[in-house]
Amino acid sequence: MTMNRRDFGKLALAGAAGFAAGPLAFNASAASKPGDDRLRVYVFSKHLQFLNYRDMSEATADLGFDGLDLTVRPGGHVEPARAEEDLPKAVEAMSAHGLDPKMFVSRITNVDDKDGIQSLKTAARLGFGYYRTGYYKPDKDGGLRENLTRSVAEFRKLAAFNKKKGLHGAYQNHSGQSIGSYVTDIVEMLEGLDSRWAGCHYDIRHATVEGGTAWPLGLRYLKSHIKTVPIKDFRWIKSDRKWKVENVPLGQGMVDFDRYFKLLRSYDIRPLVSLHLEYDLGGADHGHREITIPQKEVFAAMKRDLTLLHRMWGDSAE
Repeated sequence: MTMNRRDFGKLALAGAAGFAAGPLAFNASAASKPGDDRLRVYVFSKHLQFLNYRDMSEATADLGFDGLDLTVRPGGHVEPARAEEDLPKAVEAMSAHGLDPKMFVSRITNVDDKDGIQSLKTAARLGFGYYRTGYYKPDKDGGLRENLTRSVAEFRKLAAFNKKKGLHGAYQNHSGQSIGSYVTDIVEMLEGLDSRWAGCHYDIRHATVEGGTAWPLGLRYLKSHIKTVPIKDFRWIKSDRKWKVENVPLGQGMVDFDRYFKLLRSYDIRPLVSLHLEYDLGGADHGHREITIPQKEVFAAMKRDLTLLHRMWGDSAE
């Protein structure tokens, strides 16, 4: 990546026009008081794993993101076993482009994970404040209460560690077969925990998949512990007589962002946002180190979704 910032910006903006077509599932006028509470948006670095720290940081700054939600997990930008050596290098590259370390994604689920714990210690020392945990998997032979009891115990130990290091660790509600696919699992995990150190990385896309029209209820149960959220979109499609989830660009799917953002505002939640691009982007969507489409197409998609997200929230400057 050798282009300068001016050329990069022109290229990304020009490419974004090609992604602008399509139905928009939101009401841009719904958000109140535009401009006084601008949404802080970080790009999920999984989608930039074809770039090194310097080029990733340059692209993130040029595209207008507030920062990176950095992958500090096996297969990510920073391997947990190498966090002491590599995480400072990532932060140095970010700082050189005006990006403060705020958010990262871990795969840690318990305090016995030596490499995971060391990566958290290193991140805290470097100024990070928020991270996403890994997922608890239910024991197929265990019942609901047994699985929840085990998960709650492990998460509480992590919360105690977070308090010592000044970190907020958040568990994501993810559709499928993990603990927390039903958000009431996470409500129980967070019961009695201080929201400064433990929370839910509330995912409206996955909540809609699993909760249909019931998701606002889960959001209300979790509202006191939401400080970070991922943003992405999807729709149901029928293929070979079966219904399945298809990830789509922001605003072209089924997520009711209009209602979601109204509710966040009503609860006075102004989260840090991790923008995900899970739809087909030549492998960037899956975090591949090598991609099959030009980089400019990935950047254009990111710019399009970022611009649209600010409009949905009501940021007049975007």
